[in-house]
Amino acid sequence: MRDKPNIRIGVIGAGANSRLRHIPGFQSIPGVTISAVANRSIASAKKVADEFNIDGLFDDWTKLIESPDIDAICIGTWPYMHCPITLAALESGKHVLTEARMAMDAEEARNMLDASRRHPKLICQVVPSPLTFKIDDTINDVLASGYLGSIISIELRATQSNFPDFGGDMHWRNDRIVSGYNILNMGIWYESLMRWVGPASSVYASGSVTVNRRYDNDGTMRPVTIPDHVEIICDMAIGAKAHFTFSAVTGMDNNNGLWIFGSNGTLYVDTRSMSIYCANRDSTELDRVDIPRNKQSYWRVEEEFIGAIRGEEPIKLTTFEAGLRYMEFSEAVYRSIQTGTSIHLPL
Repeated sequence: MRDKPNIRIGVIGAGANSRLRHIPGFQSIPGVTISAVANRSIASAKKVADEFNIDGLFDDWTKLIESPDIDAICIGTWPYMHCPITLAALESGKHVLTEARMAMDAEEARNMLDASRRHPKLICQVVPSPLTFKIDDTINDVLASGYLGSIISIELRATQSNFPDFGGDMHWRNDRIVSGYNILNMGIWYESLMRWVGPASSVYASGSVTVNRRYDNDGTMRPVTIPDHVEIICDMAIGAKAHFTFSAVTGMDNNNGLWIFGSNGTLYVDTRSMSIYCANRDSTELDRVDIPRNKQSYWRVEEEFIGAIRGEEPIKLTTFEAGLRYMEFSEAVYRSIQTGTSIHLPL
């Protein structure tokens, strides 16, 4: 049997997910080496390098990308850097795994997709939404069986059940400068929904910024323009209507969950336990659906990325094409809030 080629990874942005998931994930795969890391400062990069026994240190991410000793780039930065790093990495002949959300807006995501198509021999992947790994296959099986009939309506409530955090610190997710059009956990959930029912064809949204100022790292109070509560009504491409609620300011909210209503049956997901319940017109109550262990997916992002580089499997979760679709949705939500009109997709 021919030996698998050694693959050398450079990590740009060694934040929490890189340290928790990506670096250990890559280091657990035979023939894969984390060769270098670049972080916001050489001191923080050295701290990560010492923790994970990484030899290469860079204070400039462009130098890491230009290194001939790197085969692939793992991007763990905030969204504002995903596009420029991806474009530079592809031009330098490097494979790319980028953290979610894919980009700041649809234009950046489209530029990234276009660049990936100009380099078809290079593997590109967006870190997928892991929320529904356990239930994705089972939900698709229920839908494919025809148990629900035609899908009429989808209802998703995904709130954080918090009261407004007045006077709180500025998290990067609150900062449009680094987050772009991404809002709360909206993109993660929309990505999961696309796996089951496909994309939306139009979006109407209303949002509000309850906590409109936060403290920056230097103690400066800065304005916040990313909504912390948003209501969305969609026409789905399959013909169904959908209503989504995302919020960080609905204190004690305990009504989170996902409903898919069909012409012959209903599917409910308890989003706290990721349990599935179903009923049809002959039922008297919702019955819990068994989720076989062999149907439950798990985190294998780094393994899938390396497998694709080695030609062993294609990228399924998440492709740049899917990333563009959820960035178009995110931007459509923003445009609708700003204009008070429905926005048609794709952009």
